[in-house]
Amino acid sequence: MTTVIAFILMFGLLVFVHEWGHLIFAKRAGMLAREFAIGFGPKIFAFTRNETLYTIRLLPIGGYVRVAGEDPEIIELKAGHHIGLEFNETGKVSKIIVNNKSKHPHARVIEVEKADLDHRLVIEGYEIDEEEKLFFEVDPKAMFVVDEKETQIAPYNRQFASKSVPQRAMQLFAGPLMNFVLAIILFMILGFIQGVPAEKALIGEVQQNSPAEQAGLQSGDEVVAVNNESVNTWEEFTSIVREHPEEEVSLTVARNGQTDEIAVTPNKLEEGDVEIGQVGVARAFEDSFAKKLTFGFTQTYEWGTLILTNLGMLVTGQFSLDMLSGPVGIYDATDQVVQTGLTNFVMWTAILSVNLGIINLLPLPALDGGRLLFVGLEGVRGKPIDPQKEGIVHFIGFALLMLLMLVVTWNDIQRLFL
Repeated sequence: MTTVIAFILMFGLLVFVHEWGHLIFAKRAGMLAREFAIGFGPKIFAFTRNETLYTIRLLPIGGYVRVAGEDPEIIELKAGHHIGLEFNETGKVSKIIVNNKSKHPHARVIEVEKADLDHRLVIEGYEIDEEEKLFFEVDPKAMFVVDEKETQIAPYNRQFASKSVPQRAMQLFAGPLMNFVLAIILFMILGFIQGVPAEKALIGEVQQNSPAEQAGLQSGDEVVAVNNESVNTWEEFTSIVREHPEEEVSLTVARNGQTDEIAVTPNKLEEGDVEIGQVGVARAFEDSFAKKLTFGFTQTYEWGTLILTNLGMLVTGQFSLDMLSGPVGIYDATDQVVQTGLTNFVMWTAILSVNLGIINLLPLPALDGGRLLFVGLEGVRGKPIDPQKEGIVHFIGFALLMLLMLVVTWNDIQRLFL
């Protein structure tokens, strides 16, 4: 149950921060944000505030902010339609009743001749059995009423396409940006809670009954060489140890101003299909205020670089598709992380936030990066791509991403039962 709660909180935070970035910059640009959704599928919970419908949906596979103009508008008034009109105190149309007009006895029923709800905000038409043509001004925040459900109209100046290239690009980039900001904050919090990992191969905790304890290693020791090969960082030290499972290695250790030679034989551990060596020591942490302030930025950069490297390996075939994880695999990994403590869970959340930001910036259809690519092309060409063609590309891209998600999830499930 602890893992379930942790996964829901983690997933909710990552998606909320990402979509919140899209929402804030959409509103700052004057776009009409119709919906802010966490998850996909059927609605579990919903409420409306400041023109936006906020929903939590059943399937935890992402989220979205639906901005007017990104998708075809639901309702289009055509000549010959009979509609009911209700008015506000200024005399402008406040509600357009598309059907069930009998439930609105005070509505003025007309037959539409023309309707421009994008630019002029005018409806032209005739009352039933009358010949005099009437013109009705429409309030910019008027509502369509269909099956007794209200949907706000979207004049062109509230639509995504009406905004400048920089405004649209910023609205798309804001989601990944917020994921990077979240990662920086979480890593910084970790730095202030536990300190900053020492850059040198400085030993912190020594596990009981481990090869390190049996060999006489102590907290505060600095490993300066392994097998007479100089090491300057913790990563260099651990990398050599991992390569020598059940093989004696000689450590040159600095302690109290002196150096000693200590022989230790790493235990053999299975990591996937690979055997690695481990001596049972933890990295030491430094209590540096300046390093704590920069820790969030350095860790976000380092993890981002590692993720990009792995993506490059995937493209070149050096990284197998079977090594990818979907929601099931992430849940299983989260279960293991939660059991190791809160600080590791916070770090895991920060790493996933960096990963989510980078993945969404890939120039693939349906992702933020793919849509940014189309906005960039418009900026270069000086005119937009045909919206229908762009929509087809994103639809195909989304379908392929869902197919990939299914394949990865199936692989995750198979791994759980192996």
